[in-house]
Amino acid sequence: MSTLDLILALGGAAALLAAILPEYLDRRAVSLPLVYLLAGVLLFALPIGLPEPDPIAHRTALEHITELCVVISLMGAGLAINRRTGARGWSTTWRLLALGMPLTVAGVAAAALALPGWPIAAALLLGAVLAPTDPVLASDVHVGEPVDAQNADDEVRFALTSEAGLNDGLAFPIVYAAIAVAAGTAGWAGEWALVDVLYRTAAGAVLGLLIGRLLGRLFFRARSDGLRLSERRDGFVALACTFLAYGVTELAQGYGFVAVFVTACAIRSAEHGHGYNNVLHGFVEQIERLLTAWLLLLLGGFVATGGLAALTWRGAAVGLLLLLVIRPLAGWLVQWGGPAGPRERLAISFFGIRGIGSLFYLAYALGQADFGVPAEELWAVTGFTVVASVVLHGVTATPAMTHVDAIRDRMSAS
Repeated sequence: MSTLDLILALGGAAALLAAILPEYLDRRAVSLPLVYLLAGVLLFALPIGLPEPDPIAHRTALEHITELCVVISLMGAGLAINRRTGARGWSTTWRLLALGMPLTVAGVAAAALALPGWPIAAALLLGAVLAPTDPVLASDVHVGEPVDAQNADDEVRFALTSEAGLNDGLAFPIVYAAIAVAAGTAGWAGEWALVDVLYRTAAGAVLGLLIGRLLGRLFFRARSDGLRLSERRDGFVALACTFLAYGVTELAQGYGFVAVFVTACAIRSAEHGHGYNNVLHGFVEQIERLLTAWLLLLLGGFVATGGLAALTWRGAAVGLLLLLVIRPLAGWLVQWGGPAGPRERLAISFFGIRGIGSLFYLAYALGQADFGVPAEELWAVTGFTVVASVVLHGVTATPAMTHVDAIRDRMSAS
């Protein structure tokens, strides 16, 4: 039996299930990512000759695959948001990004220093890797699809979607700081602040806005019928927008993750209620679901083939502290006095889902420097945290969001 034939067969089956399962699992206390994770564990535990998914041996391939999955997910997140960008309407988002994310990084880094006793570079890297909420695995708590009403997004889904859309890119400066510390670069702080923090963030935001506005004008207002793509139903154009924004921004040394999300938001705002937004979003969502299914099968295989063998109880404790204490506490504190009600604040702070973005950042960083901790241990802690997040949030998302929706409906009716 050919290994390639087996992989193609399993990949096709996974893709088919990615189309079938969402409707079947709707309103059930089991998420699609959890199903694929468990399926990956079972598949790779069988003696059928599947190659071992080793993130160290295949680091470069993993980096690029996860990178692709994240950027596609960011485009989908930006296209789905119905609320227009603003200081007041996005108040919760700015709080989570400007205050919640640094607090989370600091909390994780402190835990990594205190428990497994890692060097500062590795502890800072783990904080950067695990701090961003994931735009890929959080479909159960994210905004669903584009609709006409600008007030259609409830505070919980909007906050988690917009936070995930931006903090994947904003984690990069911290990753670069960890790399500089690990490399022992002298006098790195000044260049880091000017280039990695200010320039690259600004370049991502500005180029994303410019590209998004140009594409929005082209799609919806071009004088030529042939250029006005909104008159057709070519959903693959969403991939063109994603790759264009990401590639141009990365060539300019900006943060492509930031640019892709900003581009998507700008395209959406060009003609807020136009049906072409749904076409673009629907296509991106399908590609994202497909890539997510395959990556989660591999993550399950990583667990089944001994990927967590290097995990110590101290490393596991860091991951659990993040999910159960650090993120919920930081998320709750930074929302104090904000627009979200008490139950909404609790949901927003709890559902800081970790996922594919964490795998990308770790794969990227390990290709740049030696952090003084075995790569197997770094992968074990990160993999464990992502798996724990998929399980914990996968079984609680539907009941929690149903409860939040019911409370909001009762308040609206009263």
